[in-house]
Amino acid sequence: MSVRHERAMSVSRVKTLLWARGLRAFADGYVSLLLPIYLIGLGLTPFQVGVIATATLLGSGALTLLVGWRANRFDSRALLLAAAVLMCATGLGFATVTSFWPLVVIAVVGTLNPSSGDVSVFLPLEHAVLARVVADRERTATFARYSLVGALAGALGAIFAGVPELLAAALKVDVQGLYPWMFALYAGLGLTSGLIYRKLPVATVHTDVRAAPLKESKRIVYALAALFSLDAFGGGFIVQSLLALWLFEKFQLSTAVAGTIFFWTGVLSAFSYLVAARIAHRIGLVNTMVFTHLPSSVLLLLIPLASDLGWVVALLLVRSALSQMDVPTRSSYVMAVVSPAERAAAAGITSVPRSLASAVSPLIAGYLLGLSTFGWPLIVAGALKIAYDLMLLATFRAVRPPEEAALPP
Repeated sequence: MSVRHERAMSVSRVKTLLWARGLRAFADGYVSLLLPIYLIGLGLTPFQVGVIATATLLGSGALTLLVGWRANRFDSRALLLAAAVLMCATGLGFATVTSFWPLVVIAVVGTLNPSSGDVSVFLPLEHAVLARVVADRERTATFARYSLVGALAGALGAIFAGVPELLAAALKVDVQGLYPWMFALYAGLGLTSGLIYRKLPVATVHTDVRAAPLKESKRIVYALAALFSLDAFGGGFIVQSLLALWLFEKFQLSTAVAGTIFFWTGVLSAFSYLVAARIAHRIGLVNTMVFTHLPSSVLLLLIPLASDLGWVVALLLVRSALSQMDVPTRSSYVMAVVSPAERAAAAGITSVPRSLASAVSPLIAGYLLGLSTFGWPLIVAGALKIAYDLMLLATFRAVRPPEEAALPP
């Protein structure tokens, strides 16, 4: 096979994954905003909304962990197709079921995402494929584009969340009756993602390096997973659904206004991914992760102290320009410091904290929001994330991927 042909195949597979990522991010973007409004409209309390958010993260984490341990036994294409079917079933479940406990069950076994980022089982599978089909020197930039597409599509989804209110006003109908159709659309986007994944060849996983469970990289992967757990636990207090609920309750915002705010936070996050790749090229992946994430964590502590909506929005926007630069760099770092054969397992196990370890936090955050509109979840999240940033720097600053050998210490 010629170098040109291999390059063309690599580009094709990356584009396929980017299309699927964009569709799923668009769905997550509007669902994460509509979910709390829809559930409150069904008569649920903020605490029960937190329970369902916890259930989604707990279920996603358990499934991702299982895939991480057993990914070497299955074809990545088959697993991605199965996940797309599960996404379709999840959307149909939320579109038709209105009782609390059945919704909790669907949340546990489904793919619904209350966060603006991807915490589903799709993530480690797509990361492992991306790491296999691109060269080391292109890896961080590819993950940055992957994150960019997800953030921009998620931002468009946030704007789209205002559509039911506009339609309800135009048609003079109850907006609550339109929300199930948005979840049905979520199911349709899952089906479309499955059709896109079918374009991936089965040979995507049958390369010269056979996927294997963790062995030689076990120690470093478990250490990273423990640190990511702390960050994810803090992030669980401010998943987009609960952050939106806080804005709705404290400032009585409409869905359209909240969607506009989250659109711009998403746009700033999106372009920060490209900046992150450039910064990482100069100062290294770990330094980029810490020195951009730490200021954003401090801003979290300041947001509840601002009583004016304008200042809150300004702080949210500045934070969004910084807080997600660690996403592509973190993904690239994990893929770089483990052996190629262990990448699928490492991607799964280090992705688990983004859902499993953060599963308890929304439950606590929902309880805190039920007690007060001050914004205690943001204070707790900021403190935990600062601790994570400092521990990551102290533990992994000296552990460098191969492409950083020439960088100064």
